[in-house]
Amino acid sequence: MTKTKGVTVKKSENFSEWYTQICGETGAQLVDLRYDVQGFIVHRPWSMRVFRKIYQFFEEEVEKDNHEPMLFPTVIPEEHLMKEKEHAGFTPEVFWIEYAGEKKLEKRLALRPTGETQIYPLYHYWIRSYNDLPLKGYQSRITTFRNEMTTRPFLRGREFMFFETHDVFASHEEAVAQIRTDLEIMKKVIRDKLKIPFLFLQRPKWDVFKGADETFTSDSILPDGKRIQVSSTHDLGHNFAKAFDVQFVGKDGKKYYAFQTCFGPGIWRIFGTMIAIHGDDQGLMLPFCVAPLQIVIVPITFAKDKEKSDKVLKVCEKLEKELKEKYTVLLDLSDRSPGFKFNEWEMKGVPIRLEVGPRDLDNDQVTVGLRTSQEKLNVKLKDLNKKIPELAEQNDKVLEETAVRYFKNNVKDAKNLEEIKNIIKTHKGFVRIPLCSVQNDGKPCADKLKSETQGVDVCGFLFEKEEKASGNCAVCGKKATKIVYAAKSV
Repeated sequence: MTKTKGVTVKKSENFSEWYTQICGETGAQLVDLRYDVQGFIVHRPWSMRVFRKIYQFFEEEVEKDNHEPMLFPTVIPEEHLMKEKEHAGFTPEVFWIEYAGEKKLEKRLALRPTGETQIYPLYHYWIRSYNDLPLKGYQSRITTFRNEMTTRPFLRGREFMFFETHDVFASHEEAVAQIRTDLEIMKKVIRDKLKIPFLFLQRPKWDVFKGADETFTSDSILPDGKRIQVSSTHDLGHNFAKAFDVQFVGKDGKKYYAFQTCFGPGIWRIFGTMIAIHGDDQGLMLPFCVAPLQIVIVPITFAKDKEKSDKVLKVCEKLEKELKEKYTVLLDLSDRSPGFKFNEWEMKGVPIRLEVGPRDLDNDQVTVGLRTSQEKLNVKLKDLNKKIPELAEQNDKVLEETAVRYFKNNVKDAKNLEEIKNIIKTHKGFVRIPLCSVQNDGKPCADKLKSETQGVDVCGFLFEKEEKASGNCAVCGKKATKIVYAAKSV
């Protein structure tokens, strides 16, 4: 394994540089940026193992919700991408294939920027009758391509990991129910398992997904105060159904256009947000369920006392064998010093470290270090198997409580533009404000807000719980109709 040099800046003082170092060669070695195409990165084994688990979590949840897996080609014919008028707005972000070898193609192909226009032409054939509905499909463990102008590992890239569901219903009520189910899936995976707090917001009309009637997002906050979108769900109405002729014959024998939704948890951004919120100046901190390595065993041996060292190694080997039946475990037998090993596995975010030395054997115990605590505790060897679940729960409880505490104070209230300007000078997070409208007639106020605050966006309003507006719009002074959340964006 390449030697880890450590992080040279504090997260609280320079989050941007801290994040860069954590991801790179001097940190947890999650990516290699030396690939010779700008904006495209190499995912190293440690990050890939985390991604596989995140994918698994979402696959399990959507399949519980009766989604079936499918896989479409990476390329999309140009005429399909252009078919839905608003969705054609993706073209400035598209990578095009124009040649096969030296032969120019008759029709350009787009590398998939998102899945709607590759999937729905086939839904036209798959759906004929109300008996074919609902249709719920998903694509997982794929990558998507967009020509982003600025890139950063796991936050914004030109090729990034993707997961998407595409659902078709006979009624709009079923579509809205699916949106609520998508929210519950996000709660189960990123809030309950990964300990990432978020707000589920409905976007204002001027900021919906291209081709959607409504857009709903899960938004969190990074330590630099910027809002990051970690999932999106879209109510597509009839827009794509009409563009791709997705119709069904109802029970009355008449033909109807279907209602559609799509759901995209941001696999990349979820991981990036987890790094950012949970990590500290020593490196990653990971929830037990997603850690590539859950337990590391570090033997403390002495070259001058071979007999005792052999006993230590024998006990460590036995521990590894027993624990591997339930957990991912590594016995670190490298010739590096114990201190170096401690630092290495702290940087990688391994939740539980077991240290075994001659003194531990004399007391029939192991010394346990939790990644989330500076304290060590002694556990009797005979009790260790029963103790591990408790230690794992303790690790996750600390992560959750710290994240909730961090997120709790990230919302400030403001009643007018001057208050907003004053708040954002020191506040990192959301500002909750009254706005005249979240329909398109409210866009001038959103534009003015962004212009006069150097980039604060209207992100949306709460979907689950309506917050009644009172008073006047914080920007124009007209009667307010919605309480919205605003923040600078990644």
